[in-house]
Amino acid sequence: MAGEAAEKLLANRDIEEIEEEEVKLKEKIWSETKKMWIIAGPAIFTRFSTFGIAVITQAFIGHIGSIELAAYSLVATVLLRFCNGVLLGMSSALETVCGQSYGAKQYHMLGVYLQRSWILLFSCCLLLLPMFIFATPILMALGQDPEISRVAGNISLWLIPVVFSFVASYTCQMFLQAQSKNIIIAYLAAFSLSFHVLLSWLLTVKYKFGVPGAMISAIFAYWIPNIGQLLYVMCGSCSETWKGFSMLAFKDLWSIFKLSLSSGAMLCLELWYNTILILLTGNLKNAEVSIDALAICLNISGWEMMISLGFLAAASVRVSNELGRGSSKAAKFSIVNIVVTSFVIGLVLFLVFLLMRGKLAYIFTESEQVAEAVADLSPLLAFTILMNSIQPVLSGVAIGAGWQSIVAYVNIASYYLIGIPIGVVFGYVLGLQVKGVWIGMIFGTLIQTIVLIIITFKTDWEKQVILARKRVNKWNVGN
Repeated sequence: MAGEAAEKLLANRDIEEIEEEEVKLKEKIWSETKKMWIIAGPAIFTRFSTFGIAVITQAFIGHIGSIELAAYSLVATVLLRFCNGVLLGMSSALETVCGQSYGAKQYHMLGVYLQRSWILLFSCCLLLLPMFIFATPILMALGQDPEISRVAGNISLWLIPVVFSFVASYTCQMFLQAQSKNIIIAYLAAFSLSFHVLLSWLLTVKYKFGVPGAMISAIFAYWIPNIGQLLYVMCGSCSETWKGFSMLAFKDLWSIFKLSLSSGAMLCLELWYNTILILLTGNLKNAEVSIDALAICLNISGWEMMISLGFLAAASVRVSNELGRGSSKAAKFSIVNIVVTSFVIGLVLFLVFLLMRGKLAYIFTESEQVAEAVADLSPLLAFTILMNSIQPVLSGVAIGAGWQSIVAYVNIASYYLIGIPIGVVFGYVLGLQVKGVWIGMIFGTLIQTIVLIIITFKTDWEKQVILARKRVNKWNVGN
């Protein structure tokens, strides 16, 4: 009897321990999920709003004239996207250093890093400036229509303030995200988007100012959130991390520049990938339908990508914070939690787009031929969306850990040595046309995702904690 009682007591104790562990795990998941959404929610909304500003500007210019629309689309696709890739990529280095320093409680260094990033990105903008000043001859040299190139040259001058707005926008976002204070960015983005719609209507529809009216509204829309963010940072809301302007901003710029360059290369190689695929599609038979169908699919994928980029931001911040704090287990737990959450959302969207097929095309076109082409591409679109739910999160992990240079090499190999050649073979040689080009794109992204999964889950995270500590201590010298 005593033995049975002891066994029952042990069994009950085991059950209690299991239940306690389950409760702890549930609390841990809930706590991590809250931390994730505090970053991911505002980041997703902000990216939707920023993407919306470009779409609204394009829509209002489209009502002015077809040449103006073509010119704006050309400048936005070729020049602005190029600069956006460079500046966004370079600013992502700030995510690494700010996130790890914040986790290590080196709060005073975040403001210094912010100022260093301003110096580097502003200098980069000055180097990119000739592209917009001499846009007309550049576009004509690329074989574009002379009339469209002339109008594009005028529009490109209006976009110069927009390019410089990226300096403040991206850096302040990284700075605030590292502290999980990015809800203010979402509020500012919402206000800016609403203001942009109203001002665009007033200047282009009511008062007929044409392209200058649309571009003035766009400039205000891009700069209003920046002014709000700068005031938020400098006027006491970030008292721990912003200590005012410092000469330390000019110290150790070379180390930050190298990390920024790696970050720029990493993201630019991804952002330019779709542009190259569009150019490849333009040389196929029935190019107009092919480009329209692929553009619609990439537009849908682009909107969905804003969700993925929100999770990229969350992964970057959570991983960098935990590495800076010295907790490798928490960093790994964050990665698993964010990957699973993003994948579940991606799986739902995968099923939605797979079932709806070409019906979504009628939002963008009235052409049955284009809609049929989109329906034919829908399985590829759905699969792309599914992969987009994983790949950006892993890129965010890479940014948080400071692996930008490694991922840049992975991107070169997977996209440009594998994806594009396969797209050319399937699209041109095997005659699969736009489907073949897209299969190449998917294959390149799949290879990149597999490699990043292997790198992430084979990483010695204890070693990454040591590396993060060394990085923080190295760049903290002089304080």
